[in-house]
Amino acid sequence: MKPQLLKVSTGPAHSFSARRDTVPYANNRWHYHQEIELIHFEKGRGTQFIGDSIRNFGSGDVVLIGSNLPHYWSFDSSYFDKRNQQEADVRVTHFNDDFWGAGFLDLPENTNIKQLLQQAKQGISVNGVARIRVQKLLEELLVTEGTKRIILLIEALTAIAHNTKDIQLLSSVGFNPHFQRGEKDRINNIYDFALQHFRQRISLDEVAEVAGMSSNAFCRYFKSRTGKTFSQFLIEIRVGHACKLLIENNMNVKQICYESGFHNFAGFHKYFKQITGKSPLNYQRAYLK
Repeated sequence: MKPQLLKVSTGPAHSFSARRDTVPYANNRWHYHQEIELIHFEKGRGTQFIGDSIRNFGSGDVVLIGSNLPHYWSFDSSYFDKRNQQEADVRVTHFNDDFWGAGFLDLPENTNIKQLLQQAKQGISVNGVARIRVQKLLEELLVTEGTKRIILLIEALTAIAHNTKDIQLLSSVGFNPHFQRGEKDRINNIYDFALQHFRQRISLDEVAEVAGMSSNAFCRYFKSRTGKTFSQFLIEIRVGHACKLLIENNMNVKQICYESGFHNFAGFHKYFKQITGKSPLNYQRAYLK
């Protein structure tokens, strides 16, 4: 699929947008836009896709997304359950890298911000003191008007740029979104199908049918668009779900193995350690500690 091009509205009184979303389905699909995005999940949890990166997201996370980098936040099913619906609370700002005027980023004082926005083309997870600072600044930005809005945004970017130890690049350098005219929303359908059925065995024929392609064509297509095979992609989703269950600490490791879609305990350990660098128990102990 071609990621959906999203048109970001700023309004006549603003040079960039800042908003608060309290529903989990706002732009809840594989999309991209020219504007750079800075987002804070005050409340929310699910699976995050940024370029070729797959990981969990949760309350408190702050992410910076570069121009035209495809991304998608799929909230957990509990956020759509009317019987026990959880609340989402997301603060997000979109801005062009030249909204403050031509040549602004070329000023010597802004070298760090310019380098940061270049890195954001891979997507950046913001952690540590920078994350706490950005959370407060985005909160203030939502209720501010006038020149102070621009100052707050610059302060947020400066906080990230000056704390490089607190940032983690998400997508690989070699990721290429391969935008093509006329493509339907195949990747979005594939992602949704995988998230709904990852606990089960998924045959290549099944997912190829979702994409509307033959099995061989699907394999080539998916690898060219994501940089990984569908089986690798599925394993990452399953390990991510296992991480979530280990953190919740309501099941033993063997239960988590099968609940996450693995049908072999040895394989579960192998893939979990490959992706996280730790065994399931060590991962859980490190988090709880």
